[in-house]
Amino acid sequence: MRLSQTSELWWKNAIVYCLDIETYADGDGDGIGDFQGAIQRIDHLDRLGVTCVWLMLFFPTPDQDDGYDIVDFYSVDPRLGTLGDFVEFVRVARDRGIRVIADLVVNHTSDRHPWFQDARSSRDSRHRDWYIWSDRPEPDDPKGVVFPDQEDSLWELDEGSGQYYFHRFYKFQPDLNTANPDVRNEIAKILGFWMELGLSGFRVDAVPFVVERVVDSDTLPDPHDYFAELRAFMNRRDGGAILLGEVNLPYAELLTHFGNTLLGNEITVCFDFIGMQRMYLALARQDARPLAASLRDRPKPPRDSQWAIFVRNHDELTLDKLTKSEREEIFEVFAPDQDMRIFDRGIRRRLPTMLDGDQRRVRLAYSLLFSLPGTPVLFYGEEIGMGENLAIEGRSSVRTPMQWTPNLHGGYSTAEPAIPITSGAYGPERVNVSAQRRDPGSLLIWITRLIGQYRECPELAWGDYAVLDAGDTAVLAHRADIDGGTVVAVHNFADRKIDVELTLDGLDSGKVLTDLLLDGTIEISDKGLARFDLEPYGCRWFRASTPETAPADSTSP
Repeated sequence: MRLSQTSELWWKNAIVYCLDIETYADGDGDGIGDFQGAIQRIDHLDRLGVTCVWLMLFFPTPDQDDGYDIVDFYSVDPRLGTLGDFVEFVRVARDRGIRVIADLVVNHTSDRHPWFQDARSSRDSRHRDWYIWSDRPEPDDPKGVVFPDQEDSLWELDEGSGQYYFHRFYKFQPDLNTANPDVRNEIAKILGFWMELGLSGFRVDAVPFVVERVVDSDTLPDPHDYFAELRAFMNRRDGGAILLGEVNLPYAELLTHFGNTLLGNEITVCFDFIGMQRMYLALARQDARPLAASLRDRPKPPRDSQWAIFVRNHDELTLDKLTKSEREEIFEVFAPDQDMRIFDRGIRRRLPTMLDGDQRRVRLAYSLLFSLPGTPVLFYGEEIGMGENLAIEGRSSVRTPMQWTPNLHGGYSTAEPAIPITSGAYGPERVNVSAQRRDPGSLLIWITRLIGQYRECPELAWGDYAVLDAGDTAVLAHRADIDGGTVVAVHNFADRKIDVELTLDGLDSGKVLTDLLLDGTIEISDKGLARFDLEPYGCRWFRASTPETAPADSTSP
């Protein structure tokens, strides 16, 4: 396929890297990560093969919810730097060919935001209608409480005005009223401001909650019309700007958030939460069928839209789309202690610790990340196999400082006070960037190789895919085809060697399969049959080509 096409729609086969400025690198030695520190580490991302950085929240905040309680949408938290530092980060990243997007959290503010302070000052204040008020608490839907361990209602009494305000999340995060056109205009201004400073898009937090009917309103926009307008506004500023959406809904409902046009005109890229959860069920069972079923069920997005694939994110590893018994299966295997779980629906651990440090299974999971159809998203530290710190409360257990060296604070900071980091088998003395960069057998080198191969296989992101019958329930095999190119990926979820036989329609003895991760070439019979073996938890990627055009391997003469 034309490389120019992959450039025009860069998000379809991007490598997205989620980075938390506060925990990535401390440039001034005060014990808190900042933009100056992150700038000095951008070459790590360049060597890794990252093409897009997703910045977690960096706005001014009281920090009651790890930055999600925002008090100013037009500035940088002073602890993390200045607007000038932000622009410098974007410039240096772009110099390396890396685009930057950032979190967009506009369904609520902090209760300390000047807008809310004004809103609660009087029922006649300018910003009163920027929030959602009621004379009495509306009936609560218990399933609608996002943090059931912290909140038991969606409404909080404001004693000064005698009314209740709505909060989908914490009580200190009152929801904005998107039925108010002034609020919608302000949100567009926020996007425009940061795009002028160099952002290539936004990761939209909690998409289903940005526009939701809480009380009767004749002015509430249709959610799809609203996101279509927001996307159109962005594309007028920058035709290549994207919205990466957190839309944790069943496939049929989620599909509508891409937009109802041929190309897609709402959320550009949506996370595949169902596929992620099914992957963990498959890993727990050592049975590929749950993941295979989700791939078969997953609808095809509009032509210019894409799915985002992820193994781990910055939040709890939610299992909310599984049945209770399926969740319990995963809990029993990957989170046997109650302290490892959160909200009765998720896990607050990172992947390597869940897999007991078994590098075969860790590498299998990341091979899936980069070969499943979609755009892979890495959470910082995944590339070296960082663990979590369960002594840190809640979801922050997986947001520990990045581990660069085996030295003080893992090379994250030179500050003298103690900084809570991961310790033990996953501490920086054993898991760090500098050591793995020098080790050809390290996880960092493996993931760098996967990224390189992924970028050389546009079929995986752009092609039509099909799940193949591999003859064993422990094996997931799928192929991706586009413009005459074919890539086949095969993964063994079991702790046993498996002989695989695939039928590859449309291919015959005129083609061979060249292994892109290991060495060797597999012949295809006249009937399209290919036979090979998979080691326990093994993974193989193949490119189909004629013998004359097959990629070289080290066994070639």
